[in-house]
Amino acid sequence: MASGSIGLRSRVLTAVIYSVSILALVLISPVTTVLAVSALSGLCAFELFRMLRQDAKLPNELLGTIAAALYPLAYAFWHFNGLLTLTVVFACILLIWYSAYPPARITDVSITLFGSCYTGLLLTSLVMIREIVPGIWGGVLVTGILISVWANDTFAYAVGSRFGKHPMAPHISPNKSWEGFIAGIIFSVVAWCLLPFVPGLELSWPQAIIGGLACGWIGILGDLVESKIKRNTGFKDSSNLLPGHGGFLDRNDSLLVVAAVASLYFRIIGLSPTTEVFNFIWWM
Repeated sequence: MASGSIGLRSRVLTAVIYSVSILALVLISPVTTVLAVSALSGLCAFELFRMLRQDAKLPNELLGTIAAALYPLAYAFWHFNGLLTLTVVFACILLIWYSAYPPARITDVSITLFGSCYTGLLLTSLVMIREIVPGIWGGVLVTGILISVWANDTFAYAVGSRFGKHPMAPHISPNKSWEGFIAGIIFSVVAWCLLPFVPGLELSWPQAIIGGLACGWIGILGDLVESKIKRNTGFKDSSNLLPGHGGFLDRNDSLLVVAAVASLYFRIIGLSPTTEVFNFIWWM
C-alpha cells in the first residue's frame, strides 16, 4: 500500500513538473518553444533508436538524434526550405556512413531516417502551429493542442480502466478498450472547442469539432504505434527518465501524430503561419 502510494505521488509529481515546464516554455516566446521542441525531439529519437537496437536493428543513434533535434531549428530559421535541406543533407550523410561502415545495412539507413522524421519532423509541427497566431496567443494555441492530447490520454485511460469491456487492439495493447477510445475522442473534442476563444484564431465551432474528432482518433493511433514498437522490441517503457510515466516517447507518442495532423488541418481550413521565417534577433 505504501509502495503504491509512493508510486502514485511520483507519477503525479512528474506529470505536474513536466506539464508546467512544457507549458511555460511554449508560452514564454517562440524561441523557447523552438528550443523545447528541439530538446523533446532529440530525447524521443534517442529512446526510439535505443529500443530499435534491441530488435536486431543497427540505426545510427548519434546522427539520427542530432537530425531529429535539428528539424525544429531548421524550420525556425529557413521554414520549409530548411526542412527539405536538412532531410537531403541527412540522407546523404547516412549513405556515406552506410558505405564506410561495413556492418551497416541499407535497412539501418532507412530506420535512422524514419526515426528522425517520426520524432523531429512531426514534432516540428508544434512550431508551425505556434506561428499561426502572433505573440503569446500562438503559445496559447499550442497549449490548447497539448491539453487536447493530455485530455485524450487521461480520459481514455481512466474510462477504459473503469468501464472497458471491449478490447480495441488486444494483440498490440491489451489494456486499451473501445470505451476508453470513445471517451478519449469526446474529451479531445471538448478541448478543441476551447480553441475558438483564442484571440486572432478564426476557427468556427464546426471546424473545432472536426479537428477534435480527427486529432482524437489519430492520437489513439499514435499510442498504438508506439505500443507495437515496444512489443516488437521487448520494452515495457521507452526509458525510465520520467518516473511513473516511462520515457519521453511514452509521454508524447500521441502528440507526434496529433501535432502533424493539427498543423495540416489548420492549413487546409486556411489558417497558415503568419510569418515566413522566425527572426531570432527580433525575438531577443
